[in-house]
Amino acid sequence: MGTLETFEQMLAAGKDNALLRFSLGNEYFKLGQYARACTHLQAALAFDPSYSAAWKLLGRALAEAGDPEQARETYRLGIAAAQVKGDLQAAKEMQVFARRIEKQLAG
Repeated sequence: MGTLETFEQMLAAGKDNALLRFSLGNEYFKLGQYARACTHLQAALAFDPSYSAAWKLLGRALAEAGDPEQARETYRLGIAAAQVKGDLQAAKEMQVFARRIEKQLAG
């Protein structure tokens, strides 16, 4: 059984939490299933709004899904959450991604 199936079974068994949802989002992202990734990453953030890695991956998934405006807004929220948490590396990475999107939208 693959990793994705294991995570889906855990979710079906009621073991719903931020880490499991992030893991599912990450697996769907790797498969290029960005809408499904977004659903799980949003659920992870509902459990833990300060989850910097989930903000970052959600922004990437939205950008890959063709929604740069929503990705930019997600990065903005994620940067704020990361700064409050003191996760400066994640904040810097999201700032870089957000600037790329702003250039893309402007150009």
